[in-house]
Amino acid sequence: MSQRIIGIDPGSRITGYGVVERRGNRLIHVGSGAIMAYKTSKDFAERMEIIFDGLRHAIATHKPDIACIENIFYHRNAQSALKLGHARGVAMLAARLDRLELVEYQPTEIKQAVTGNGGANKEQVRKMVCLLLGIPSPPKFDESDALAVAICHLNTIPLLRQLRR
Repeated sequence: MSQRIIGIDPGSRITGYGVVERRGNRLIHVGSGAIMAYKTSKDFAERMEIIFDGLRHAIATHKPDIACIENIFYHRNAQSALKLGHARGVAMLAARLDRLELVEYQPTEIKQAVTGNGGANKEQVRKMVCLLLGIPSPPKFDESDALAVAICHLNTIPLLRQLRR
């Protein structure tokens, strides 16, 4: 039985998404992308609409079973944290409109699950994502971060099942 996950790396300017499927012991890269809202509009509300529409399209195209999203980390700039919160809300709504289960992970959990190091940098995460999924050319950081969220979920579920036994 396969399980298809969409990982979302929310951002008010760029939101990454990545779809990964588990087939047996293999992780398969189904699709990924970066919604570049800042290129289309400087208006914040319009950027949120672009992100919403882009994620709805990705969900309709790839038909995931579960949506996973990166949780907000501590941010020194309150204005940036607030904008990120809006982007997360838009992403969560996009997923819930299709009745997808929504799971949240902390950045350190994602890095730990993908690289073995909760303090890994973006380049380390991207390299491991490429290695785990057999992606020949490195994707944008927003895409690789979103793929890492999906991989985190797929790597965490088997461990949780073992702990519950």
